[in-house]
Amino acid sequence: MVLKTILICLSLCSALFSEVKHNNAGKKSENDMNNKSFILKACIHSDSAYSNRSRILDSENSINDQYLPKWYNMVTNLPNDMVRFYNKEITIKNIPLFLGISAATAGLILTDNDTWKASDKFYKRNSFNKRWSDIFVKIGDGSSQFGLAGGFALYGFITNDNRALRTASEIVEAVLASGAVVQLLKHITGRESPFISTKPAGAWRFFPNQIDYLKHVPAYDAFPSGHMTTSLAAFIVIAENYPELKWIKPVSYSLEVLLGISMVNTGIHWYSDYPLAVFLGYSFGELISHPVLSNKKSTAAGSTIKLKISPYFSNYALGISILFTF
Repeated sequence: MVLKTILICLSLCSALFSEVKHNNAGKKSENDMNNKSFILKACIHSDSAYSNRSRILDSENSINDQYLPKWYNMVTNLPNDMVRFYNKEITIKNIPLFLGISAATAGLILTDNDTWKASDKFYKRNSFNKRWSDIFVKIGDGSSQFGLAGGFALYGFITNDNRALRTASEIVEAVLASGAVVQLLKHITGRESPFISTKPAGAWRFFPNQIDYLKHVPAYDAFPSGHMTTSLAAFIVIAENYPELKWIKPVSYSLEVLLGISMVNTGIHWYSDYPLAVFLGYSFGELISHPVLSNKKSTAAGSTIKLKISPYFSNYALGISILFTF
């Protein structure tokens, strides 16, 4: 339901700017295997299914409230987070969700050029719009998420509050995990950002040369939006750790919508960069903010996860091979 709400809001914003553009046109005219393995080979350069469950069973509330990860778990949990995301989200039952995301993305691509041109014109002509757009873009630039984590950590240390410390750790973990997936997808899709686009709705250069990517990042890194993904993941972590504060989610979703509009205004993203980003951000936020519940399920199923890291060599690349057996 949450996913649908945000996508609808962004779609309405896209439609609104498309209409503005249209009205101004007369003036002048983006398997069951016994032993499953997931292999990640990384070169050197290189509401969803959760809506029907509560954060934790009532009998486990006290345990969860006192749960405090080690300081290094925000990094060491990342391989397991990827496995859990794959097992939870990449399933047959989520095919309708993926079809919906694909349809929303495709539909928005058709209007991307018009909506961005209308937004760009409004951004450049209206000083107030330019000012608040520049401010809201900073919500998703990474510093805000880590700043939130730092604030929770500081409060937790001063007051000896495990919940605040846990929230800080999970924010960092969610940003790192979701951000890693986003970066992988960006390096695969290679879509141009609006302000540097060479064709309507931006060119897509799948599997771009990585040296070119590093030299001209805006020409390749529009899809999906990392700003939207990581900021939403952080907000979901906070909301799930403080479920009694009902205002957190509405405020967070409102900020996400304003962030989405602002990034189109400033030419950083197209509206079609957002549906997949919303899915990734919400999924990782929910996943990482439920560590006790997830771990108990994994234990109950008798599953174990083994990690093996080794050098990786081929005729075309040099890197590391990471083997997860689960």
